Amino acid sequence: MTKTATPPPSPAGAPPAPPAGREEEPPTWLRRLRAFGYAPHGAASRRADVRTRLVPPYAQPSPQLWMTFGLPQQVWGTWQRILSWAGPLLVALVAGALRFAHLGSPKAVIFDETYYAKDAWATIKQGYEASWPKDIDKSILANPDGVSLPLDPGYVVHPPVGKWVIGLGEWMFGFTPFGWRFMTAVLGTLSVLMLCRIGRRLFRSTFLGCLAGALLAVDGLHLVMSRTALLDLVLMFFVLAAFGALLIDRDKARAALADALPLDGGGTSQPPGAGGGRTRPDTKIAETLRLGWRPYRILAGVCLGLAAGTKWNGFVVLAFFGVLTVLWDAAARRTAGAGAPYAAMLRRDALPAFVSTVPVAIVTYLASWSGWIFSPDNGKGGYLRDWAAKNDQDSALSFLPEWVRSLWHYETEVYKFHVGLTSGHTYESNPWSWLVLGRPVSYFYESPEPGTDGCPATEAGKCAREVLALGTPLLWWAGCFALLYVLWRWFFRRDWRAGAIACALGAGLLPWFNYQERTIFFFYAVVFVPYLCLAVAMMIGALLGPAGSTERRRTLGAIGAGVLVLLIVWNFIYFWPIYTGQTLPMDSWRARMWLDTWV
Repeated sequence: MTKTATPPPSPAGAPPAPPAGREEEPPTWLRRLRAFGYAPHGAASRRADVRTRLVPPYAQPSPQLWMTFGLPQQVWGTWQRILSWAGPLLVALVAGALRFAHLGSPKAVIFDETYYAKDAWATIKQGYEASWPKDIDKSILANPDGVSLPLDPGYVVHPPVGKWVIGLGEWMFGFTPFGWRFMTAVLGTLSVLMLCRIGRRLFRSTFLGCLAGALLAVDGLHLVMSRTALLDLVLMFFVLAAFGALLIDRDKARAALADALPLDGGGTSQPPGAGGGRTRPDTKIAETLRLGWRPYRILAGVCLGLAAGTKWNGFVVLAFFGVLTVLWDAAARRTAGAGAPYAAMLRRDALPAFVSTVPVAIVTYLASWSGWIFSPDNGKGGYLRDWAAKNDQDSALSFLPEWVRSLWHYETEVYKFHVGLTSGHTYESNPWSWLVLGRPVSYFYESPEPGTDGCPATEAGKCAREVLALGTPLLWWAGCFALLYVLWRWFFRRDWRAGAIACALGAGLLPWFNYQERTIFFFYAVVFVPYLCLAVAMMIGALLGPAGSTERRRTLGAIGAGVLVLLIVWNFIYFWPIYTGQTLPMDSWRARMWLDTWV
């Protein structure tokens, strides 16, 4: 005789449990949101295997694909692992070819290279920046070996990591345009490779990951910044590396949680295909399990420290990413069965997350100042290195090392500069205009005479030669719609992937709205370009249709997605001459100035 399990009685004062087989109705306001696409986590989601929900599998190509190439079933897994790296490497190879092609052209000190190329040279030579004469650029271009390093320290308003990175290229290839652009081209290429792998992990799809990387490879702003010795591309690289490290940490933490959960038939959970039973949630394990050593979270802290050591924006990203990673922990514990996931996260995860990111980032940031710290404090070292020795001997903080007090004073002076920077500039722009490419920045412009510097002798007037920091227009304008889709997907479908993209993009964009009176520029937006590409890739994945779609739906989606991608690539090719400083007839140059504000 079979017995029917009887649910335990509800505690006194608690609402009665819903009848077996029925879901408790959500509040009225949540039911109304269903009209906008809100999809609550219902019984079907909770009945799914917990391991699959904690560690979703990667998308598998149709067996017909492998059969078409004549591959036996036994080697499918091997080929998938090969393709998971071969695809990203191929995309990165194309990106590298675009970024290194004629990297030394134009042979000029363009835009803010006049600061960072020289600061990088001084930093790599003596550990801190120097005060250069105003008219030294022409001498550097004509005879870099004949230019002497100034003895006086220079006042600079950004930390030294980006200049160390740029200086590494100068150390290898000399004090030339190719030398000071080399490392940004390397990091630009590597960032494409990283985004392919990050997108693959985020979407569980090699195709969508490679698509996101390919979109980054053909973005004009990312290309121009990869071919220019400015700090923002270096900042973007370290922020992206931190984002990738946190994604890996998320997967490993959730896998550890899944491994600790019990099976329906007894024992603990096992990966799919290991012969185990069905993984089920467990409240005690979900709320009390310690996730142990998490090296990728520490790596993220190092990367964010290097980002802050390039520009202070890195500390803002640290705050955004810190909140994101602990929310991921709470969500993992809820999926594993925790009744109070946020309380469990605060008890088990919040403090380790803080210790492994914030102090690590701060120590990394301070270590990046080593060249300045170990320079002489007798007036012959870095700028203001001797401040404490001259001005702060009797203060209440005199117990601190002199370098700490001098560095703190230096940083406060730099902060005053940044918040007070309101002088007008021809190419300044408001962050409201960035996503629609309202005001790009011209890094270099010349008007060659007919018959000179690539200008056809048949031209009636001068030609135009420009390097314009402009995102690929169709990519960015599609990105505006993709951002709306991501926000909808996050709010109404509670898709963690959309939330991660929105968080990273917001970390690069939103803080600038607090400084709208400050002199700021569109090229700062390169920090969030990778996440814009992820958003477009996610939107294209939705266009292709979910698993199980009809053949008609898939065909129409593939046509729409393919047309969009091809138009973006064509748009990039069309604007290639003004990304790379090629000489154009004036009419051709004007044809590319789609908006009056681009001139």
